[in-house]
Amino acid sequence: MQVLNLPTYTPILSPQGDKIYDPIRKRNIVLTPEEWVRQHIINYLVAHLGYPAGRMAIEKELNYNQLKRRFDILVYDAHLKPYLIVECKAPNVAITQVTFNQIAMYNKVVNAHILVVSNGIKHYCSTFNQQKNCYEFINQIPAYTT
Repeated sequence: MQVLNLPTYTPILSPQGDKIYDPIRKRNIVLTPEEWVRQHIINYLVAHLGYPAGRMAIEKELNYNQLKRRFDILVYDAHLKPYLIVECKAPNVAITQVTFNQIAMYNKVVNAHILVVSNGIKHYCSTFNQQKNCYEFINQIPAYTT
């Protein structure tokens, strides 16, 4: 798999190398380029930024205008309210306005405070400014605070 612009870690791979262990879902997942990015982001959030693994939901279904969709990562705060949502793409997938629209649509349902989009190479982070009714980019994913 491709080297990413994230801290390296040693994931648990199946002997055939076709699956990766997801510590949040506690099972092996088919190793796709997008899953490679997702697992690196999970590791970064937990091991480097202090996000609690026990407050993460991975690939859960949500409904938007009668359409079923799945977000990649959602982290809840200490009050179990959505805090951070992440949309992961494979490293060869460009981050475009369509990607931002996708996560903004998900966020209309979950109402997280922080939105992150990443293909493992480029990462974008934003918050929603309710007073201005728009998303504002921030320089990095903030460390988790209780």
